[in-house]
Formats: sequence, C-alpha cells, structure tokens
Amino acid sequence: MPQLNPLDWGPQLLWLLITFGILYLLMVYVALPRIGSVIEARAAHIAKDLATADKLRRQTEEAIAAYEQALAEARQKAHALIEEGRTKLKEETAGERALLESELAKKSAEAEARIDAAKRAAMKDVSTVAADVAAEIVRRLIGIAPAKAEIERAVVTARKE
Repeated sequence: MPQLNPLDWGPQLLWLLITFGILYLLMVYVALPRIGSVIEARAAHIAKDLATADKLRRQTEEAIAAYEQALAEARQKAHALIEEGRTKLKEETAGERALLESELAKKSAEAEARIDAAKRAAMKDVSTVAADVAAEIVRRLIGIAPAKAEIERAVVTARKE
C-alpha cells in the first residue's frame, strides 16, 4: 500500500494541503457567501413578516377597541332612548290618569248629587206617604182625621228617633 510507505508521505501531505487550501478558498469565497446571503434573506423575510404581523395585530386591536367603543355608545344611546320613551310614556300615562281621575271625580260628584237629590226626594215622599198613611190609620182607628200639622210633626219626631 502506497499510503503506508513513509517515502510517499511528503507528496501526499503536499497534495493534502493544496486540496485543503483549494476547498477552503472555495468554501470561503463561494459557498459560505451564498449560504450567508440565503440566511440573511430568510432573516430579513422573517423580520418583515414579524413586522407585518405586529402591524396587523395592532390594527386588529385598534379595530376591536373601536368596535367595542361603538358598541358601548350604541348601548348608551339605546338605553337613553328607552329611558326617554319610558319617561314620555309615564308622563302621558300620568296625564291621562289625571284626566280620567278628574272626569271620574266629576262624574262621582254628579252621581252623589243625583243620589242625594233622589234620597231627599224619596225621603220627602216617604214623609208625605208616612203622614198620609198615619192619618189614614188614625182615622180608621178612632174615626176622626187628625190635623195635618200634628201628623207631620209626629212623623218628623218618629224619623229623628
């Protein structure tokens, strides 16, 4: 085997150094710059993607915040409209209730006045009928008709008791 012959080691070492040097120079000036440029391009692309993602995330957060603010404002407006409607309805209801109560009070007063007038008329008629009946009873019992003034006084006295 020629590799094990010590006389062939010198030229073999020389060719080893020449081959290693050429490979080293090829690696330093050709392969590593290409690999480095690819790594740098990938790093730049990744940085660009991260920046874009961060920008989009911020825009999304801003859109969500704007949406939530708009939603809160819409809820406040809706609540205000509901309260305004409720207040207006209460005022209308209170006005109508007051109107109805005044009409009912007026009708009630009129009805009470009619009832009182009817009661007085009925009581006057009752007094007249009672006086007539009492006069007729006394006349049938004793055969003499008493004086009208006495009978009316007796009916009034009886009614008071």
